[in-house]
Amino acid sequence: MRGLDGFLAECDRGPRINELKDFFAATAAGQNGMPIRKPAVDSRLLPSDELLRGLVGLHAARQGFFDQHYHGSIPYRLEEECRMAYAILKYARYREAPLSLYSLGTAEGTMARTLSELSGGRIRSLSCSPNAENYKCFMAYGEPPAAEFFVGPFHRLTKDVLSSDVRLAKFASGFDFILEDTTFQMYSPNRVKQIEFVAQHLKEGGIFLFVEKFRAADENDYKRRERQKDFGFKTRYFPQDEIEKKKDAVLKTMFNNEVTLKEMFDAAGARFNHCVMTWNSGNFCSLAASNNSQNLNMYLSQMADPAIPNEYVYEPGLYQATADYTAALQQR
Repeated sequence: MRGLDGFLAECDRGPRINELKDFFAATAAGQNGMPIRKPAVDSRLLPSDELLRGLVGLHAARQGFFDQHYHGSIPYRLEEECRMAYAILKYARYREAPLSLYSLGTAEGTMARTLSELSGGRIRSLSCSPNAENYKCFMAYGEPPAAEFFVGPFHRLTKDVLSSDVRLAKFASGFDFILEDTTFQMYSPNRVKQIEFVAQHLKEGGIFLFVEKFRAADENDYKRRERQKDFGFKTRYFPQDEIEKKKDAVLKTMFNNEVTLKEMFDAAGARFNHCVMTWNSGNFCSLAASNNSQNLNMYLSQMADPAIPNEYVYEPGLYQATADYTAALQQR
């Protein structure tokens, strides 16, 4: 990657590990930002399926402090995480070899660990976070045999680190899936370089998943969606004064590093031939990108419908896998 030193220096200056580090450390330790009740999946919005029920149950049992804060903050993000995990779990069943997943910056790595446990090791995962507090939550239920954790920011997990660490060397050949979960927006708006750096770890034909908060084309739309999130959802879990406090302490800083959907698609298009939106909740969206259309379609075809009330969906063009492709997969 050209200009690596400059990119690493840019990331080192990022708010996530500087002015916001105390917020993330305290929240990851359960000392700050805890919801008044633990968020739970609304099972009415997801398919009635034994495999999915098992996934939802184990995911709930493995959540740490930061996940509870996170899932109480974004409307129906918990349902979406289970929906994504369910699709990856089913995708893995069509493969002969084990599948590898890198979940970067995702707090205590609940989703990745859940997939490794539930798949019996057929999904080998690596999570990363700059906070040792998140690693403590990751290890609270014992050391999972197929899930690893790197304590450090995503830009310090280089190929050299992967290949030289005895625990991580098994991932040196790359990952089948990479999930970036509201991580890039905590460092800078430089999506082109961020994607270029992390995509070095993606196998040929692999799938890059993004979950981010985006600026709207109309600033008033952005504000309206924020109000809906704050008053229509977050008040279920947080007192109003805490919601306002977080706006001042975190969200204003994060806003400076958000990009528009068009900018994100342009950045993804510099590296991938295919990129689609799979979920929208207010100002948040999920995207899936790959250079292999068959692998991408296989993943998309395993996804259940978005588990979110229509009033939170604003962006058109959510991908729906074709019935023909789904039927073909089921005949394999």
